[in-house]
Amino acid sequence: MNLLARLQRFALIAALLVAPPASAGFIPPPPEVAARSWVLMDAASGNVLAAHEGDTRLPPASLTKMMTAYIATLDMQRGRIKPGEMVTISEKAWRTGGSKMFVDVGKQVSVDDLFHGIIIQSGNDASIAIAEHIAGSEEAFAALMNAEAKRLGMTNTHFVNATGLPDPNHYSSARDMAKLARAIIYADPAHYAIYSQKYFLWNGIQQPNRNLLLWRDDGVDGLKTGHTEEAGYCLVASAQKNGQRLIAAVFGTESEAARAAETAKLLGYGFRFFESRVFHQAGDVLGDVPVWKGAAQSVKGVLAEPLAASVARGELAGLVTRTTFKSPLIAPIRQGDIIGSAEVLQGGKVIRRAAIVAQQTVEPGGFFRRAWDSIRLFFKGLFG
Repeated sequence: MNLLARLQRFALIAALLVAPPASAGFIPPPPEVAARSWVLMDAASGNVLAAHEGDTRLPPASLTKMMTAYIATLDMQRGRIKPGEMVTISEKAWRTGGSKMFVDVGKQVSVDDLFHGIIIQSGNDASIAIAEHIAGSEEAFAALMNAEAKRLGMTNTHFVNATGLPDPNHYSSARDMAKLARAIIYADPAHYAIYSQKYFLWNGIQQPNRNLLLWRDDGVDGLKTGHTEEAGYCLVASAQKNGQRLIAAVFGTESEAARAAETAKLLGYGFRFFESRVFHQAGDVLGDVPVWKGAAQSVKGVLAEPLAASVARGELAGLVTRTTFKSPLIAPIRQGDIIGSAEVLQGGKVIRRAAIVAQQTVEPGGFFRRAWDSIRLFFKGLFG
């Protein structure tokens, strides 16, 4: 890139960071990003704020390891594995090429150390060791990865390995990786904090985190880099400023420096022109809903996910919320059944919706309760 082009890029970044928007609610087009595909997402709401080829299927390289680490996190939460549990390193894990944690074949390494090796050192050896420990083989672990991708709505993703080494059937997209990053951030804050660590020392070798933005921006606290010849240089990064968190997923830049610069450009744009608000957290009780023909007369309705929205900076004050419940709500009701919805409206238009679910199960009531409520419902329907 020549000197003039560099100066133009730095000028654009500076403009995004310091220039005020023309007016409240004004959002200019996103900056030019030198990448094959990219997505900018508001973490709280999951809203995509800007994107280019965000659903294009591309090789994710070591971004794959985000899913490897995420499944390990879930297994630790469920008690299936423990951080101090020892893992024997197989010959396959030891022989795998590419980036390494430098674990030795036949040696035992703790789950916690392997977890750090995956996230900070991007170790292919550590990734395979964890995969084999959790699922018995890397192939079986890939099936777990694909099942979790499906659950998260990653519709343009398919994994065949735990490392991201090239394979024609191994692909993902910028939008899908942003979704995965959002799940990682909120799954376990303690484990997510590892993504912000700049170095990890193992076997006498100290390796730096390849996410250059950790050194350049105090707001950046994750997530993961990736690179192969086929994929180019990729980065999924998250930053938090003034209570607002954004996620940027960038695929296919030309160099390590470029992926950092282009990702920073996206994050700067997002923080300058958007703001978000969390109205309710997942699990918040939003109502005590009457139940007909049940053993209990009501059930508590709780949010299945956070109710949040992201809008142009200056427009948050105009947002309102609305809660509606199913009526009549008739037993039996199972815990987790959808019994209503909570919405965020802007100018009368719904811009965000979250399901309200039953906090507990309500079994059918006795004969007389069911009969009496049937009579009441008949007259309620008759007279409105």
